Amino acid sequence: MAMSSILNADDIKKALDAFAAGSFDHKKFFEMVGLKTKSFDEVKKVFLVLDADNSGFIEEEELKFVLKGFAKDGRDLTDKETKEFLKAADKDGDGKIGVDEFAALVKE
Repeated sequence: MAMSSILNADDIKKALDAFAAGSFDHKKFFEMVGLKTKSFDEVKKVFLVLDADNSGFIEEEELKFVLKGFAKDGRDLTDKETKEFLKAADKDGDGKIGVDEFAALVKE
């Protein structure tokens, strides 16, 4: 499933353009792409796109490429951004993000 079937392509492009390397802010990003206003089911669809290996979790390695899940030309997150994103989302401390953790992070 393409991310643009869930979110507005123009919003995705604007959000990707807004965060140069080292400046990623997941809260602002989710707001800019319109994810904060989506239902749990729509947020879950986004999660499933980002869960590249279909493990039921977004692991640190997948998180690094999260912006590419929104658009093929999205940049990789820096190691620092990846770790900060994981820390913000991983509420149970298992080193990965489940769908409920992801949905909670989106709605923060």
